[in-house]
Amino acid sequence: MSGATLNRGRVLLVDDEAAMGDYLVEGLVGVGFGAAAVRSGEEALTQIVRQEYDALVTDLRMKGMDGLELCRRVRETTAELPVIVLTAFGDYATAVEAVRAGAYDFLAKPVKLDALGLALTRAVERRRLRQEVRALKESRSGLGFGGLVGDSSAMGKVHDLLARIAPAETSVLVTGESGTGKELVARALHMESPRHAGPFVAINCAAVPENLLEGELFGYERGAFTDAKVSKTGLFVQASGGTLFLDEVGELPLALQAKLLRALQERTVRPLGSTREIPFEVRLVTATNRDLETAVEEKRFREDFYFRINVVEVRLPPLRVRGNDILKLAAHFLREFAERAKKPVMAMTTEVGEKLLGYPWPGNVRELQNVIERAVALTQHDHVTVQDLPEKVAAHRRSHVVLTDETELVTLEEMEKRYILQILAAVGGSKSVTARILGLDRTTLWRKLERYQIDGGKPGKS
Repeated sequence: MSGATLNRGRVLLVDDEAAMGDYLVEGLVGVGFGAAAVRSGEEALTQIVRQEYDALVTDLRMKGMDGLELCRRVRETTAELPVIVLTAFGDYATAVEAVRAGAYDFLAKPVKLDALGLALTRAVERRRLRQEVRALKESRSGLGFGGLVGDSSAMGKVHDLLARIAPAETSVLVTGESGTGKELVARALHMESPRHAGPFVAINCAAVPENLLEGELFGYERGAFTDAKVSKTGLFVQASGGTLFLDEVGELPLALQAKLLRALQERTVRPLGSTREIPFEVRLVTATNRDLETAVEEKRFREDFYFRINVVEVRLPPLRVRGNDILKLAAHFLREFAERAKKPVMAMTTEVGEKLLGYPWPGNVRELQNVIERAVALTQHDHVTVQDLPEKVAAHRRSHVVLTDETELVTLEEMEKRYILQILAAVGGSKSVTARILGLDRTTLWRKLERYQIDGGKPGKS
């Protein structure tokens, strides 16, 4: 058996003609593959047990075990090993049968080395990606608190905080940009808490009309208003013994905030149209993508209610700062949507991974989920390619902003000051827009403007 060291991948060649095997080994080594050759299917089966290979190339017509039988045997024993079949002209029907038997691809003889190299590159990449997906599926590495996907340093801090507060009864406010997974965090808190056997009840405060929201939360008696045909138990009582999650809490009207504050202090609710108080016993988790501190300063959100719901704040990082969590989440969604669609989509190409890592994800995890669902629906292969991605993701290029002349050495504070001034000038002096671009809340921006003695460092409406 002839062989060479691994570089682009380790390949085992099977051909009962020694000269052909040696020729292919020499050619593949010349383009960076590790390669070895054996002269029978039986020897190949023994060899792949002894040593790990990234791909196998076999002739179709051989003495003893032919390539078709070898494909079947490899599929039974080493299913992840891709097999490329070499077939003479006129044997295409048999080659197609080999693919059905488990072969990855087939090439016509006399084979061209560049064509074989390209086919092997794709086969090796496919095998490695499938191994990565399987590793993610079979292990819990990359999973954090409550099964949340991601183990980046940014999410590691979140997981540590969640683990510390899960056993407590304190109210929790989950903040972060839209699409960062605030409800998933609330559910994880519930499942890891002593209340996990109780109900988890969620409501999006922005999705319910203001005139109906109070009835949803507190309940109502029959005849309390025109459409109240029957009595209804409110969500606070429904969630007793468990967790009540109020999403988009920043959208609550001021009058209802006052009623909620009283309910949380008294631990009772009065249904609409009723004179009786009903006790409840829940843990409250709320979420918002708004800057509630600024809303309090501008009298758009009650300060006493804010402090009641924000005993502990969990701030979720945007997806763009979570590094390789992007790929872990993509693999998670890929498996989920492939199973749902009953499609054998197992992996994504390296180019897809690079595109996902380079895109800024303004819609965060929700946008990534949408992109992967779309890709699984569109792909015609067992893997996702760049062509399956939306144009805005596939065509995105990383941008690089030059903040100062590279010959001028300045402090980090001076660089930050200049960048804030640059953004302010670009948006016509609007502090709200500047804060949004910088990823800051307005209060933090005001403090920086004051520290750097930049005009406009006082709270205002701009």
